[in-house]
Amino acid sequence: MKKTAFITAVAAALISCGPRTGDGFQPRPFPEVGVPAMLTEQSEAAAYLAEHFWDAFTDTARLYRCDSVTVNGVKRDDLEQEYANYMAVLGMAGPEVAPGAVKRLLMQISAMEEKDTASNVFETLSYMTTRYLYDPNSPFRNEDFYLPFVEGLSHSEFVPDEMKPGYEYDVRMCSLNRVGTKAADFRFCDSNGRRHTLYGIRAEYVILFFSNPGCNACKEIIDALDTDAKVARMIEDGRLAVLNIYIDEDLDGWRKYMPIYPDSWYNGYDPDYVIRTDVLYNVRAIPSLYLLDADKTVLMKDAPPERLFFWLENVS
Repeated sequence: MKKTAFITAVAAALISCGPRTGDGFQPRPFPEVGVPAMLTEQSEAAAYLAEHFWDAFTDTARLYRCDSVTVNGVKRDDLEQEYANYMAVLGMAGPEVAPGAVKRLLMQISAMEEKDTASNVFETLSYMTTRYLYDPNSPFRNEDFYLPFVEGLSHSEFVPDEMKPGYEYDVRMCSLNRVGTKAADFRFCDSNGRRHTLYGIRAEYVILFFSNPGCNACKEIIDALDTDAKVARMIEDGRLAVLNIYIDEDLDGWRKYMPIYPDSWYNGYDPDYVIRTDVLYNVRAIPSLYLLDADKTVLMKDAPPERLFFWLENVS
């Protein structure tokens, strides 16, 4: 069974599980977790919230109703909003705390599933975690945060055996070019046929931009970067380089699009097709943005454009 089929099956199960509302049942509010008064620093409060956000909701001492619109007694729409709030908390907690918090979430929902297999908590929050942290269209996507969760799914007793190879593949993909590791080097050709390498680019920062000709979202990023005065100054001062890479095979179409690309960028294509065919990078969707430092250490991986632009606004 493919993953998409499994997710569809899960969605169907969520619709059909448990008794229907309409018998006087009132959903409960999402049980909030308070921050101890002693934690006055914002970073400490965010770390505490990230670790304990789901404690009350996943307390197995009492299980609540599961039906087409409620998850452990909480309206699904309300739970969705709380999950978006959780994403904001993870962002504030940062990379040293968030992966452990997400791993803790998986342990908590697994305990609920073990307590009562009729509960829809495991399926619902697994689905939301995958959609928010790994869907290429999610503004919250973060493979480093998702990695400990999908590692757990890949050997969870509550995941069908036929699904585990798909999650094992995702583990391998999320492990590529992680934040804090050196990015994989590769060769590229410019429009004149000259060959370069990623590691041959000398700049304090490198924006690695996987794009396609005719991609509207790519054009929006191109325009935003090209019209940003700070970006222009950083490029002129040699502090920033933009490497715009095409990894598919329609080179005629790519060359026709060349006037769109700024001359101050490195604009090239992968002549060896190693990026896609050898999965040197996990380019699941175009556009895809990475931020590297001078040593080609990954600072951001497949970053939503808003995250990169925020960094550009604030870098000194």
